[in-house]
Amino acid sequence: MNKTRFPKASIGAYLIAIALAIALPILAFVALLLVQLENNERDVLKRDTVQDAQALARTIDRQLQDMATTLRLLSSSPELERNDIVTFFDRTETVLRTDSLFVLLLDKDGQMRLNTRWPLSKPLGKTGNLAALQSALNSGRIEASDVFVGSIVRRWVYNVTLPLDHSPAGAALAMTQDADELAKLVTTDALAPGWSAAVIDSSGHIVAGSGPANLSPGDPFNKDILPKLIASSGVYQDEKILPHSLLGYAQIPGWSWKAVVWGPVASAQASLMSTWRFLIYGGVTLLLIALIAVYALARQVRTTIQDIADMADRMGRGEIVSPIETSVIEANQMAMALSNASFDRSETEDRLHFVMHELVHRTKNLLALAQAMTRQLARQTDSVDTFQRAVADRLEGLARSIEVLTSEQWSGVSLRRVIDIHLATFLQGPQQLDIKGRDFLLKPEAVQNLGLILHELATNSVKYGALSAPEGKITIEWTAADGEIGQMLRFTWTESGGPTVKTPTITGFGTTVTKAHAAAAFSGSVEIDFRPTGLLWVLNALRSTMERERERT
Repeated sequence: MNKTRFPKASIGAYLIAIALAIALPILAFVALLLVQLENNERDVLKRDTVQDAQALARTIDRQLQDMATTLRLLSSSPELERNDIVTFFDRTETVLRTDSLFVLLLDKDGQMRLNTRWPLSKPLGKTGNLAALQSALNSGRIEASDVFVGSIVRRWVYNVTLPLDHSPAGAALAMTQDADELAKLVTTDALAPGWSAAVIDSSGHIVAGSGPANLSPGDPFNKDILPKLIASSGVYQDEKILPHSLLGYAQIPGWSWKAVVWGPVASAQASLMSTWRFLIYGGVTLLLIALIAVYALARQVRTTIQDIADMADRMGRGEIVSPIETSVIEANQMAMALSNASFDRSETEDRLHFVMHELVHRTKNLLALAQAMTRQLARQTDSVDTFQRAVADRLEGLARSIEVLTSEQWSGVSLRRVIDIHLATFLQGPQQLDIKGRDFLLKPEAVQNLGLILHELATNSVKYGALSAPEGKITIEWTAADGEIGQMLRFTWTESGGPTVKTPTITGFGTTVTKAHAAAAFSGSVEIDFRPTGLLWVLNALRSTMERERERT
């Protein structure tokens, strides 16, 4: 007794069960995602925060690099080598062409020899950040200073200082800019609402900033956070110091400054959380709609299956059924398949009767050919052993024809293939055979008859003709010509390179096959010329007895 794993139920019940089996795990998975969402999104937020800090660092780095490049260009001025301050001042103003960047020429003690912010005639004092000058002179490379109050303008500025090697004009060139100008590059447009950004110098003071934190140049950054920002880039999070917030930082490559961005986590995740809540509400609503739709579809599918089952039942009783039309495409395809199958079964039964008749016919032909062959050989052989060898040899050639016909389902075989199959065992090398002619498909009867003829010709050639010598050669050629009855085909077998040929005095079964049988089988005539240089055998055959009609070219 067969046992089912599932209870018996209607198609509607199973469709609803399938819908629930699909939907409920999805909803459970969504719930699990919600549990993991905060942690996963925080990881994403950390990565994005670091990338925002790195983007700000690259922006500030480009500004500092542009200033450094300008200083290097100016340091190579010939006016500095000649200590021509006036000309250098004019040249520098021409190069800068801006109201936000200014160049200073400084001595070792910090005394300014020129400042393009002021006329050359104005008395100048010392730089307001002597420590930055000494650091650049000691290191011998370009450095950015900490933010400081300019000694003349009394505003927060910063310098980029380039030491001059052995210049008579001064010890260093510096480019200065107001910190407020740099703040224009520090924007929070790409950040979430409530987030701030800032650039911090090496002493932990704000160089420039923007955002709701309202940090101004010179303000100290949180001293509890700065010691923790030790990597080249990263994130900082501490619920005690920055409650519900996240900070990302990045060291500006090649400089002593850092770029930082920070703000509340909730504002960065608010839109995504809202999206997920909408997904849950929408998922539940769609599930209910789906269940209602499944119930309606189940009724339609049940009717369709019943109709198909009725068709299958009628087909099982042997009826030819017509296809039904339903609203289900696959059901229509099944109905069409059942209808076609009922017609095909009827046609198959007719075809089986035809095949059986054809098989009987072909078997009779083969038996008749074998009987004629054995009778002929029996009259021309003088011993049982000779008779057995002759019969076996001819049957082997006939078997080759039947084998190749069977592989092609008795639909015909190409002429070249028939030649290759029957002569392959007789040739000592491929150079002994030359085939000329446009290939075509032979009829099944022609395959058997021509195969028998080729086998006899090859057998005689191995015994007495060209194939008995290594240098012997067989040339097979066929050409088309118009005859009296219809289109004729001239098929020639030419031997050369063998021993001298003599006309035989006694004819046997081979002559019968190659002459009388060949002429009768192909409704034509045969010419045989025993030339001393080699046998010439010519078959003038009616082409229609050889070539399949549908394959004729």
